[in-house]
Amino acid sequence: MKNILNKSQIERYSRQLVLKNIGSKGQKKLLSSKVLIVGVGGLGCPAAENLVRAGVGSIGLIDNDVVSLSNIHRQGLFNSKDINKSKVVVAKKILKEINPQIKIKTFRSRLNENNIKNIVKNYEIIIDGSDNFKTKFLINSYCKKLKKKLITGAISKFDGHIFVFDFNDKKTASLEDFYQEDEISDDILNCEFEGVLGSTASIVGAIQANEAIKIILGIGQNLKNQILIIDLLNLNFRKVNFKKR
Repeated sequence: MKNILNKSQIERYSRQLVLKNIGSKGQKKLLSSKVLIVGVGGLGCPAAENLVRAGVGSIGLIDNDVVSLSNIHRQGLFNSKDINKSKVVVAKKILKEINPQIKIKTFRSRLNENNIKNIVKNYEIIIDGSDNFKTKFLINSYCKKLKKKLITGAISKFDGHIFVFDFNDKKTASLEDFYQEDEISDDILNCEFEGVLGSTASIVGAIQANEAIKIILGIGQNLKNQILIIDLLNLNFRKVNFKKR
């Protein structure tokens, strides 16, 4: 990484460079950081866009799905002409148009036991925008093994949940400490049947990106051993503590 920002970077990031918590030193941290986004859907789209605009230097996108008409109301990187196209392919094109300086690697596959280690190991922070608990627990397990930082989001109806885990810290609780049941129905996260407001996805995904940026910069407070519960119908935000078992 270069010791100084070039003229284009100074202009592009000028509005955040003036923040005392960022400055040129912080911007260089962002430009040298690596974040993996699992799921380029309602959460992954706003998370990716916010990270790219902020100048996070290397982003991985993993999703095996194609764009459908029902995705478009909440997945802001896609439009009607993208239907039936690969989500990661379309997302990379749009994100590179937003910020050509960012490196974007795509994985057109579903995250599973066979590929997760080789993918996750190359990134410092993992943003989980998946839509099922099997994948969420798999990500949680491997981030714990590899001592990664994990930001998990979930949405349904007007509600959102956000967790932040730093598995470098042995005292950090994990996803199974909150969801203590052996099996959890994916109906909880099923937007097709439960429904979800597009702005709910945008807000939760943006908060996930914001938490990643704070971790990279080493600023502010995070959600260690807490869950942020968002009720956008009644505009309530609350944190609930939970402990490592």
